[in-house]
Amino acid sequence: MARDARVDSYIDQAAPFAQPLLRHLRELVHATVPDLGETLKWGMPHFTHKGKNLAGCGAFKEHAAFMIHGDGRQDEGMGQFGKIKALSDLPSDAEIKARLLAARDRLDSPIKKKAAPTTKAKADIAVPDDFLTALSPKAQSFFDELAPSYRREYLEWVTGAKRAETRLKRIAQAAEWLAEGKKMGWKYEGC
Repeated sequence: MARDARVDSYIDQAAPFAQPLLRHLRELVHATVPDLGETLKWGMPHFTHKGKNLAGCGAFKEHAAFMIHGDGRQDEGMGQFGKIKALSDLPSDAEIKARLLAARDRLDSPIKKKAAPTTKAKADIAVPDDFLTALSPKAQSFFDELAPSYRREYLEWVTGAKRAETRLKRIAQAAEWLAEGKKMGWKYEGC
């Protein structure tokens, strides 16, 4: 594909130490994955494969950065290769090519990996005896029928009290609301 003149301009305006780095990386990316698109994204040169981000590079005052999208490796928040000040700071061209080809293959793959869930399941909260004792049979029945998340809200509210007086007030209030068939936060339902 045609080269983007804005990328040429970006490289020409970069610090003198960064210009050979950026030119080398640009040529390496194009030689490895033919028919790439070029564009500026986030103010830096990026290379796209079938419209999707494959790699990008950028120049700063004292270093350059190179990132391969989806590579999963990070170093100092500056892409996968850290702060690059000279060509010698880069791994071999063969390693970069292999990682670029792997990124291209990920983009071409019809099977997308699902991201691992970022939240861990919360541990169960034991129902305190003083809470159970305060519940009427009607309140107990409603509490038992609630979804685990709604039970957790009540239990976190009660057990989160720092003072004994506050805990007793919360238990009394919870017992009243549960007897009336109200979930925690019932005041905000239908708003």
